[in-house]
Amino acid sequence: MIRGEMQILVRLLINAAALWSATRLVPGISFDGDWRLLFVVALVFGVINISVRPVLMLLTFPFLIVTLGFFTFVLNGLMLWLTSAISDGLGLGFHVSGFVAAFVGALVVSIVSFLLSMFVGSGSHDRHERHNS
Repeated sequence: MIRGEMQILVRLLINAAALWSATRLVPGISFDGDWRLLFVVALVFGVINISVRPVLMLLTFPFLIVTLGFFTFVLNGLMLWLTSAISDGLGLGFHVSGFVAAFVGALVVSIVSFLLSMFVGSGSHDRHERHNS
């Protein structure tokens, strides 16, 4: 159970770092809250991606097929934009000014998340345990 909780914490940290990167690299994405609130924004982002994204993927499946999966980038932008709307409503200080910023921001978030996930490595703990046994 601890391992699952640790993976959730690592995913939260990666999302927070990726969202922070987007605020620094993408005009139109800003964060003006306390740095600790960025973890709450990352949690909102994670919950949206777990709950809303699969439904949208199912509903837009024909577009995903016709565009060979490129429509996923549009969905990722919508998830970031929805995160902004919910964060604004909760007063968390995370704001995305429009769809273009959300689209580019989603690309940045995806790239940073991918790179950080590679560094963390989902199986690095297992390899370390096998090496020490």
